[in-house]
Amino acid sequence: MNRMFAALVVIVAALIGGCMVQDTKPLPKLVAVQATAQIPQNELLDVGIREFATGIPADKAADTEALAKLRIYPDLRKAETRYLPTLLRQTLESTAQWGAVRVIPQNAEFVDLLVTGEIVQSTGRELVLRITARDSAGRTWIDNKRYESLADLGSYKSTAALQARDPFQNVYVEIANDLLAERQKLTAADRQELQRLSRLKFASDIAPEAMTGFAAPDKKGILHITRLPATNDPFAQRIDSIRERDDAVIDTVNGYYSSFAEKIQESYGGWRQTSYTEIEKEDRARSSARMRTGLGAAAVLASILLPDQCAGDAYTCRNVQSAARTAGAVGGIAAVLSGIQKFSDARTHAESLKELSESFQAEVAPQVVEVEGRTLRLTGTAEEQYKEWRQLLRQIYLEETGSAESATAKVP
Repeated sequence: MNRMFAALVVIVAALIGGCMVQDTKPLPKLVAVQATAQIPQNELLDVGIREFATGIPADKAADTEALAKLRIYPDLRKAETRYLPTLLRQTLESTAQWGAVRVIPQNAEFVDLLVTGEIVQSTGRELVLRITARDSAGRTWIDNKRYESLADLGSYKSTAALQARDPFQNVYVEIANDLLAERQKLTAADRQELQRLSRLKFASDIAPEAMTGFAAPDKKGILHITRLPATNDPFAQRIDSIRERDDAVIDTVNGYYSSFAEKIQESYGGWRQTSYTEIEKEDRARSSARMRTGLGAAAVLASILLPDQCAGDAYTCRNVQSAARTAGAVGGIAAVLSGIQKFSDARTHAESLKELSESFQAEVAPQVVEVEGRTLRLTGTAEEQYKEWRQLLRQIYLEETGSAESATAKVP
């Protein structure tokens, strides 16, 4: 019997220990490495950041209840695929280490450095991203690396603090510093070649028949330039003109992402702050529920298993002992019921978080932009529309040259 009581004590201690909720301490603020000297223009690499992948599990994509349990709300997550790359862009731009840094559609390419990502987890309390970065020569700078951080609680102190620094700014700083570390491994000649490769790959996409044999991979699969068009070649000049138009479209798209981020910053920041509070309440409610239920169950068992301490004819002792057992059982059952109520409270907090996310969705409606007389609807089909624009660029080239087959590049 004594062993049984000892076991109960161990169980209760385990329940109490397992239900502790740790307070999150303020995080140290990381800072992106800034340029200390002006970088030559022909070494500044342009960066394209594609919309992040949603990270929604394919087997649960149609099950909203299952996604809600994972704290994933599809429309909100779609908004994050556009918003989070914008925060990374702002971080990279702030360092003065790069050329043009843009957020681009999924099918946009021909950029010196292309960054892609996936949202693994995103709540007001935690952010987890997976990032990959490759340059135009085919080098992998970052290979599906996991970046994660808890929220910096200092950002939740006030609206001004939230606007001044994102709660997960450390994540973007780590990515920026990793990219810089990889760039510093390249020589000046390597960086200049990356710029030329991006230009040649763009030209090859517009006029593949005319652009052959200008680059070849080495034994490691890294592209290197084998020859270049003459700088005064009319063909090269036409391609450069067309690329300027394409850059203008990309700039417009990037401007859309910036406008979108500005529009939702306040409401999204408020959602994150509330999300953090709701998650903390839910966790504390669950912690309290486990402890109350465990202690209640232990009290019930203890009252049932209370050893008989009275002599056979000690009626008063037996009455007292019976009352103690009854009180213990009643108190234990009350504790169990209280624990069940706490679980109900936790579900209420989770439902509140879901409702907040659903109300936020109305504030991230699709936008449309006008580009040279063409309307691009920047939603899930933005990639198809950009593809259509790319086809239009090729038509412009054909109209200006007569035919792609007649265009030849003069090689020095």
